[in-house]
Amino acid sequence: MRKISVLGSTGSVGTQSLDVIEKLGLGVAALTANKSVDLLEKQARKFNPEIVGVYDEESAGILKKRLADTDIKVLSGMDGLIAAAEVESADTVITAVMGMIGLKPTMAAIRRKKRIGLANKETLVCAGRLVMAEAKKYGAEIVPVDSEHSAIFQSAAAGNKKDIKKILLTASGGPFRGKTYDEIKNMPKEAALKHPNWSMGQKITIDSASMMNKGLEFIEAMHLFSVRPRQIEVLVHPQSIIHSAVVFEDNSVIAQMGVPDMRIPIQYAITYPERTPSPASELDFTAMKPLTFEKPDLEAFPSLALAMEIAGRDDASCAVMNGANEAAVALYLQDKISFGEMYDAVKEAVDALGSMRADTIDDILSADSEARKFIFERYN
Repeated sequence: MRKISVLGSTGSVGTQSLDVIEKLGLGVAALTANKSVDLLEKQARKFNPEIVGVYDEESAGILKKRLADTDIKVLSGMDGLIAAAEVESADTVITAVMGMIGLKPTMAAIRRKKRIGLANKETLVCAGRLVMAEAKKYGAEIVPVDSEHSAIFQSAAAGNKKDIKKILLTASGGPFRGKTYDEIKNMPKEAALKHPNWSMGQKITIDSASMMNKGLEFIEAMHLFSVRPRQIEVLVHPQSIIHSAVVFEDNSVIAQMGVPDMRIPIQYAITYPERTPSPASELDFTAMKPLTFEKPDLEAFPSLALAMEIAGRDDASCAVMNGANEAAVALYLQDKISFGEMYDAVKEAVDALGSMRADTIDDILSADSEARKFIFERYN
């Protein structure tokens, strides 16, 4: 039986991954979470993995006592996450953890030549050049789980890589689509957390509202598909039916469509190149609303403009931007800064720290740490 490791199993993508794994009749080799002890215990008892990794030391101790009647090995900290990524019985690792803690486990899985079902944006946003070089060196497959990147991955298969003219990266526009910056800048978190199409965790939902999420996906696509920033066009598509598309040199456009259900790209990352029946609903063309497209408003959503501007830099700008944004979102969710101040904070951090080196994983982690420190010291 094929076995899958799910890093970040208690989050939105993680729980949906387990739903897909169960319906496919596959096994689970390892599970990890930050500190969600109750849900992680339920998952562990249901799927009986070899390893459970809990990043928070205290939570790991609690879970270890609770699972003392099982043969499941409970590990803690970064070592636990890396062990879950490296476990020999897993052929695929779904990296659904949030933030920079996903970088080292992903690199560990690559070195063990696992297939990576990549749902952790930060890995490629912050260290895309290093990660893709490592994947090439070890022959590890990286199959994207994000709906947009999965759509590009599937669409690109219709032609040769060298014949890709550009990528059309679609965006829903989030809950504030059509509003001006002045209308948006003081929006409360309750409004920002109401995404029109997708059910996601709080951090990614806030990023969608600011369109920083699309900026991160812009950088991720650049690394995943070896294209230049000028070859990526962001297209606002409010219905979230076309998940992204590829334009080839002959101007043929190949797009991937489907209902907004993360289980479709999750399943494809596991079964690729095969396709199997899905738990997601079939797209009903006769019931669809008209599909519309528009250019993003970069004045209303300056976070997207910033990400697009720094995407091709060789310094630590992308890592700094990502770390600063995570810190800024955390402060916004605590009502310590306004919606508009998130962009201001991130821009300040990039201007101050972006020229740091980014030649090694340690450089990337240092840039991330300095960016968070910069934000918390200035705004907390």
